[in-house]
Amino acid sequence: MQLYTPNWTHVTEFVMVGFAGVHETRFLFFTLFLTMYLFTLLENLAIIMVVILDPRLRRPMYFFLTHLSCLEIGYTSVTVPKMLAGFIGGEGDKNISYAGCLSQLFIFTFLGATECFLLAAMAYDRYVAICMPLRYGALVSWGTCIRLAGACWLVGFLTPMLPIYLMSQLTFCGSNVIDHFFCDASPLLALSCSDVTLKETTDFLVSLAVLLTSSVVIAVSYSNIVWTLLHIRSVAERRKAFSTCTAHLIVVSLFYGTLFFMYVRTKVASSINFNKVVSVFYSIVTPMLNPLIYSLRNKEVKGALSRAISLKSWKGQ
Repeated sequence: MQLYTPNWTHVTEFVMVGFAGVHETRFLFFTLFLTMYLFTLLENLAIIMVVILDPRLRRPMYFFLTHLSCLEIGYTSVTVPKMLAGFIGGEGDKNISYAGCLSQLFIFTFLGATECFLLAAMAYDRYVAICMPLRYGALVSWGTCIRLAGACWLVGFLTPMLPIYLMSQLTFCGSNVIDHFFCDASPLLALSCSDVTLKETTDFLVSLAVLLTSSVVIAVSYSNIVWTLLHIRSVAERRKAFSTCTAHLIVVSLFYGTLFFMYVRTKVASSINFNKVVSVFYSIVTPMLNPLIYSLRNKEVKGALSRAISLKSWKGQ
């Protein structure tokens, strides 16, 4: 739907092309992404339920993990259902209103920024646990955990305010076809007939601020952790201490690696297809892998899941 004026056409609705090049195999891709989405929901809900129900996991580390799982559920749910509808639905299922597009971009950016800050809070938790174990109870109390988590959500919510406001001030005319599977900033800017210099610069600076702030906290925390581990004489003690960090390190590497690549750029025009692949990785694949990483690399989570499954099996007999 478009509104016509004597000078140009104002876009009030966008059409998301998604993966148009896979038309012949769209049902295969639909099945693949639907399976990944349902698996992501199941895994993260399992993590949340296990942490809530198992008294052994009522500790700050797992408190933050439940927040991470909530973020992963939201992160995928804001993009995947619309993408799936585009695979098997009619032409109208690929459409999204102007307001809906900006809302999707806002929520996606909000959740992504919140995850950055939450991963930094989890790194701080590991730093205090390993480097200052005697003061852990005082420095990472439940009150501190709630304030840290609340701050992550609040700052994450504020992060997209200015970028989305600037996006709403742009004029979109002519083509309304987004060559992506969700309303990402880069393909939207490519459709604007306004000067996008200010918007690009703002996006770059906001993305850089979020990534650098959170990654500096993570880097400083792990530098101190490594320094502390090097001074532990017992190899067994060193291995045990580091094992509590490996899952978090893997998650951080996956998440930040793709985000640095995707968003700390100023160019609108780049390889669209390659960007889609990277977007699939950080918006669908990573949220699916994170619960697996935490459950397979963490003995306590693995044990809690085993106990929950055993209890359910026992009650079913």
